[in-house]
Amino acid sequence: MGICDWPEQERPRERLLRAGAGVLSDVELLAIFLRVGVAGKSAVALARDMLGHFGSLQRLLHADSREFGQLHGLGPAKYAQLQAAIELARRAVAEQFEREALCSPSAVRHYLRNQFALQAHESFVVLFLDVKNRLINSEEMFRGTLTHTSVYPREVVKAALRRNAAAVILAHNHPSGVADPSEADLRLTTALVQALGLVDIRVLDHFVVAGSQVHSFAESGQL
Repeated sequence: MGICDWPEQERPRERLLRAGAGVLSDVELLAIFLRVGVAGKSAVALARDMLGHFGSLQRLLHADSREFGQLHGLGPAKYAQLQAAIELARRAVAEQFEREALCSPSAVRHYLRNQFALQAHESFVVLFLDVKNRLINSEEMFRGTLTHTSVYPREVVKAALRRNAAAVILAHNHPSGVADPSEADLRLTTALVQALGLVDIRVLDHFVVAGSQVHSFAESGQL
């Protein structure tokens, strides 16, 4: 039986419009995103199969296009739609912080968790701030395995000068799920502090993000 045959008060879209998205289950939200199912299977049944296949919503949203396409009824178009929805949500949160001062560690942590959410690759991000610690711009400057040789301090300095930044916050993620900084992370931070200090740009902190864990170099006395 298709969703259109369900009683109206039980249909996911109608429930969302009536009571808000928060009352829906993961399966129901996915069903609304899918819009339609496949032959012999409603959107709700397909959504249930998706969660069963990946084991969790996190793993589903982390899936690459190849993994996503392993389920019948899911292809490049659906994968692109999902990635676009994730990116829109990330940018919406980023807009909020661009209007506010990143003046507390908790505000920065929240911003960075959003920035790195669902990201499977390792990347190095620089937050450029004005004299009032308001976000000018956030930019992913390097991607891949991060070492002292793959993150170039001169490029960070040039980017900060172009934006007339008074200070920066450095951040990178550990997709492994462990937020503890490595020796390479410590050496890189020292090199960046020295390079930016030559042009009077302060490094306020360096954060390592691993899922919900966020390690602060400043709070740990490592800056």
